[in-house]
Amino acid sequence: MNDAVSIAAAVREGKVSAVEVTKAAIARIAARDNQLNCFTAVTAETALTDAAHIDREIALGNNPGTLAGVPFAVKNLFDLAGLTTLAGSKINAENPAASQDATAVAKLKQAGAVLVGALNMDEYAYGFVTENSHYGATHNPHDLQRVAGGSSGGSAAAVAAGLVPLTLGSDTNGSIRVPAALCGVFGFKPTYGRLSRAGVALFSSSFDHIGPFARSVQDIATVFDVLQGEDDRDPICTKRPPELVLPQLKQDISDIRIAIAADYFTKGAELEALAAVQKVADALNVTEYVTIPEAHRARAAAFVITASEGANLHLDKLRRQSPPKVSRPQDFDSATRDRFLAGALIPSSWYLQAQRFRKWYRDRVREVFQNVDVILAPTTPISAPLIGQQTMILDGEEILVRPHLGLFTQPLSFIGLPVLSVPIQRQNALPLGVQLIAAPYNEALILRVAAALEAKGVVSAIIV
Repeated sequence: MNDAVSIAAAVREGKVSAVEVTKAAIARIAARDNQLNCFTAVTAETALTDAAHIDREIALGNNPGTLAGVPFAVKNLFDLAGLTTLAGSKINAENPAASQDATAVAKLKQAGAVLVGALNMDEYAYGFVTENSHYGATHNPHDLQRVAGGSSGGSAAAVAAGLVPLTLGSDTNGSIRVPAALCGVFGFKPTYGRLSRAGVALFSSSFDHIGPFARSVQDIATVFDVLQGEDDRDPICTKRPPELVLPQLKQDISDIRIAIAADYFTKGAELEALAAVQKVADALNVTEYVTIPEAHRARAAAFVITASEGANLHLDKLRRQSPPKVSRPQDFDSATRDRFLAGALIPSSWYLQAQRFRKWYRDRVREVFQNVDVILAPTTPISAPLIGQQTMILDGEEILVRPHLGLFTQPLSFIGLPVLSVPIQRQNALPLGVQLIAAPYNEALILRVAAALEAKGVVSAIIV
């Protein structure tokens, strides 16, 4: 009974109480998180109060919700009523507590899920490793000497370690998919604007997505269905009617055209990462390759836009000439500060050209999806590097670890495509992930393929 759907069923049927489930989650966190450092806050008291309310509703014969009694936690850039929204920063710790929950958090609670805490991340979501200089590094549950990935590292590691079955994260350039792959769990980034970001501290507004981490495809689909729906608090959130995915999971996938991403997505990776893609392709009897044109330029343009937009959000705090109570350059993580300062110096002409290219690239990728429905690609070029590791060797060249963990994720979030990173079972080896990619609003196709792979035993969460 480790997955969310099974827990909720057991709670609704009275086989276990929501309070018992919540107490067990709090105990697991207390026992293991001192080694992992996933949580920056544990909301034990309010969690037990919420769980007791669910048990009362069940006793009265009321419907407690789809996720009744399921413990969950969220990246600490989601607003949680009564807690300060850190966004991984020292500066934000001085802000007042949030007055209400982020929309996504509120929807999970309405579905009966029980919030147990907030999770560690890279400062201001700018990174791929969750080596936070203020709150410490989050450790990979599969090897405590290795990174969990980022920027949603706490979210991925908490699920992989079995602390909670569900978490939420955010993804700008790969911040859900990278840690999901490195920690061996499912991580889902739906279409840009599909889910509300209201009450979420943004990094780069034209890129940022939210999405879930979970132990099964069914759990991912369940949470996605709960979170769908327009939201006036988020002007980016689509007004498109929700499309429930969960009822579609067991449909036959023979009508889905699947191909392997060629060229850019077959270079710059260790052989084991490419072998993971081939394992999925073989299971699906896929032999066709497609090229996503100019993916390398898409990644370069993504760097330009996200650095510029991220820096713009923090300019007053970065400027030394700002009023003393506003200017806080010394209180940033040094790596984050340097990246933001570099972003602030990017010429406006570069930013505008990157946005022009973005439109061209979106049109070209749309053409690719006229001939294919789902594309397979590696999630990361390597498995989890060591904490503190600065460089790695790929294709005989020494390159920086941090930016290159997003090598295969950035060209996809650049135009807001829906992507699921699925965990690949490997004997006596660190986890790796494979991306399942579709055209906008085709989340159901991705999750149907993932469910078929899970049924075959090719992909499954690796809980330690």
